[in-house]
Amino acid sequence: MMEENIINIRLLDRQAPLDALPDLCDVLSDCVNGGASVGFMLPFGPDDARSFWQDVAEAVGRGTTLHAVAERDGKVVGTVQVGLATKPNQPHRGDVMKLLIHRTARGLGLSRRLMAHVEAEAASLGRTLLVLDTATGSEAEAIYPRFGWQRAGVIPDFALFPDGRYCDTTFFYKRIGPAE
Repeated sequence: MMEENIINIRLLDRQAPLDALPDLCDVLSDCVNGGASVGFMLPFGPDDARSFWQDVAEAVGRGTTLHAVAERDGKVVGTVQVGLATKPNQPHRGDVMKLLIHRTARGLGLSRRLMAHVEAEAASLGRTLLVLDTATGSEAEAIYPRFGWQRAGVIPDFALFPDGRYCDTTFFYKRIGPAE
């Protein structure tokens, strides 16, 4: 009997985001159309996401971004990135960006698994502090404290939702290794 819903979490190299482009575009489009405040405005379709993922692939190739995906039965259904701070006074820090789970794959624990994976990868590269921001009051905001993240504060009207409404933004941080 064949197993169904095989979940794989993996870090991508520079070429892999390009190979998975249709799936990544679908995930981003699904999240934006579901109301996620992740930097894009409506209307937004899979083709609108193409240049974003090409830029991510370039950043992975330069070594300035880690990019992990969650695959279900070989199809990318979740993704997260860590921007590796490159300024001389920030060699210890990383920025978690765009934790995205396709609405059809939510409730499977993919967010937790993706975050654990990139936290471990970032720590292996000497990062000891990660930061992130998310829409205040969103489902995403509620998950980070369960993953050990500390709330730092809220900035009102920091961004916009895809439909143009103002969006308060909550900032979080997590220590992932010993501070020097």
